[in-house]
Amino acid sequence: MDIELGIQNVARAVTFSTEESAEAVNATISAAVAENKPIVLNDDKGRRIIVPAGALGYAIVGSETKHAVGFGAL
Repeated sequence: MDIELGIQNVARAVTFSTEESAEAVNATISAAVAENKPIVLNDDKGRRIIVPAGALGYAIVGSETKHAVGFGAL
């Protein structure tokens, strides 16, 4: 699933893909913002993304469906 995090006072958004479910990502972000703790997420390449909750401008959590890539018969 694709995730986009907008950070205040930063021109570019942080975008990455993760294997976590949308519910898990939403719960992690919501809990971190409520408790004013850093948002800690892992991408599908094993990297850890840490964003201060107070600096989060927005979060877009994409769909969990995998989209086909390439040219196939329709």
